[in-house]
Amino acid sequence: MQFYKDGFRGGSPDIKPAAPNRRNRGINEPLPEKVDVLIAGTGPAGLCLAAQLAQFPEIETMIIERMPTNIIKGKADGINTRTMEMFQAFGFADKVKRETYWVNQTAFWMPDPQNPDHIKRAGRVQDVADDSSEMPHILINQARLHELFLEVMQNSPSRLAPDYSWEVVTLTVDPTTDDHPVTVTLKDSSGVNWGSTRTVRANYVVGCDGAHSSVRKAIGGVLHGDAAHQAWGVMDILANTDFPDVRQKCLISSAKEGNVLILPREGGYVFRMYVELDKLRPDEKAAQRKFTQEDMIAAANRIIHPYSLDVKEVVWWSIYDIGHSLTDKFDDVGEADDRNPRVFVAGDACHTHSPKAGQGMNVSMQDTFNLGWKLIHVLQGRADPKLLRSYTQERLTEAKRLVDTDHKWSRVMSEPTTQAERDGTEEPRIIRQFKDNLEFTGGTAVKYDASYLFAVSAHQALATGEEIGRRFHSAPVVRLSDAKQMQLGHVAQADARWRIYAFAGKADSSNAGSAIHQLANWLETNPNSPVVKHTHQDEDIDAVIDVRFVFQQTFDQLAYENMKSLLKPLTGSLGLQDHGKVFCVDHKGLGDVYDMRGIDRDKGCLIVVRPDQYVAHVLPLDGREELSAYFAGVLL
Repeated sequence: MQFYKDGFRGGSPDIKPAAPNRRNRGINEPLPEKVDVLIAGTGPAGLCLAAQLAQFPEIETMIIERMPTNIIKGKADGINTRTMEMFQAFGFADKVKRETYWVNQTAFWMPDPQNPDHIKRAGRVQDVADDSSEMPHILINQARLHELFLEVMQNSPSRLAPDYSWEVVTLTVDPTTDDHPVTVTLKDSSGVNWGSTRTVRANYVVGCDGAHSSVRKAIGGVLHGDAAHQAWGVMDILANTDFPDVRQKCLISSAKEGNVLILPREGGYVFRMYVELDKLRPDEKAAQRKFTQEDMIAAANRIIHPYSLDVKEVVWWSIYDIGHSLTDKFDDVGEADDRNPRVFVAGDACHTHSPKAGQGMNVSMQDTFNLGWKLIHVLQGRADPKLLRSYTQERLTEAKRLVDTDHKWSRVMSEPTTQAERDGTEEPRIIRQFKDNLEFTGGTAVKYDASYLFAVSAHQALATGEEIGRRFHSAPVVRLSDAKQMQLGHVAQADARWRIYAFAGKADSSNAGSAIHQLANWLETNPNSPVVKHTHQDEDIDAVIDVRFVFQQTFDQLAYENMKSLLKPLTGSLGLQDHGKVFCVDHKGLGDVYDMRGIDRDKGCLIVVRPDQYVAHVLPLDGREELSAYFAGVLL
């Protein structure tokens, strides 16, 4: 973490200087008449987007929520490794790691072949594969996650906070104007002025308002899908039990009574149980059965027999039926419409599924992490509004894959075991499916299709472990200036900046005339350089494209004093030197980034990474024309 760039300040470095002329917020303050972005919903998707936009006070952002406050408990709890990598960019991954439960192993329990009325452990699987990510898979109360995003917003220059007790009633788009063309009618749901309305005009609206989304309905979006006709219960409990794996993630299948999923939670005592209840008729909903928490506890005790559960407190519980659905519209632009979108939906507003694969909250945040930097680029005038069309193109494909995979997984969980599985002569299909899904459940399986944002490169062989279209896979390095061991990917912040990672070839060093020196000089001074071309003269040289350099030598074999000025640029209002741009291989055995990520040692390479941490291009160190052409196709 770097701070004091614009002068020394006491206090927490997380609290950024407040921007002037901020809007006053409060129950008695008037709502704005116009905003750049209106976000509906303060769930994970809405808050993830708001936390990004909050860093840019020149972008007037408003986030509304029909509830009067943030939630306190319940709802989702699983955070996969890819989302943790994203949290690192927001600056709170370490706090999350300290507070949460880490899922290290997943245990599988099946009917005992000798006594099918009893369950028996059938196997364990490592939950996060080695080197799939530097981050853990964790479990946390969703309300706490909301608090972390709200804290980022409050500490931002814009001091952004939600406007609670407001909900969207109507929304219309005027295609004849670019001046705040979206008109939104909001209704007061606080009870103070119950039912009164206000009108806000926006340049863009993002509906993160759940499965019954008013925003989605306003643009003609419909959720299409099916139901598994199976009732499930979920409860967060404080309980004692003789079941030995209660502090491990467990998938439990009984012979006759159904299935249970156990998820230990933060703090060492609370754990969550998903409990299979009854089959439903095709025309029936779980709510019609009037299940109680006592029904859930009784079912859980039947399923985990011969073990038992003594519940001391039910913290939160809910009954639901499994459904899988996907909307036909992620934005307000139809296939035959050549205009650029103004209204978007994200999260549950455009895809719903079962909670047992742990993807709902994660995919929702990935939706808006994808959209956020694009809105920022367009509103700052750095990119043509056509960039916003890519949101639907990229996220719809991932949503389809999510729904399909979850559909298959939820049915595997509910299927009875075969005799071969119980006898141990065949590996249970639930274990096979779990292993096959590890990359998917970790969130690292996402691969975007080729487009003008993801180049079709002839140079992928220069970095076989950093595949174009996939997220940039971090690895250990050492920062040259102070010999600090760190993860290379952790230099990326949620600041809408692009990254170029330049990996030096074997012959390159800190000596003058090396290929890295020539590249740095061209990037800093040549009119065709994307750094020069797309950065305003009054901005820091890394304001749009942040260039980082990695050498193969260890830190004691390089001369920092010989590095070109781009490798230690002057930034900020005081023009202070940035000493965080140059790295070398780890010298203490944590891993060699070149070997771990398949970087060509002889030639080196350039890796272009989008603001949402996905690899956009791989190029040779001298691929300057291709580099310029790529950025010219994206940025103005």
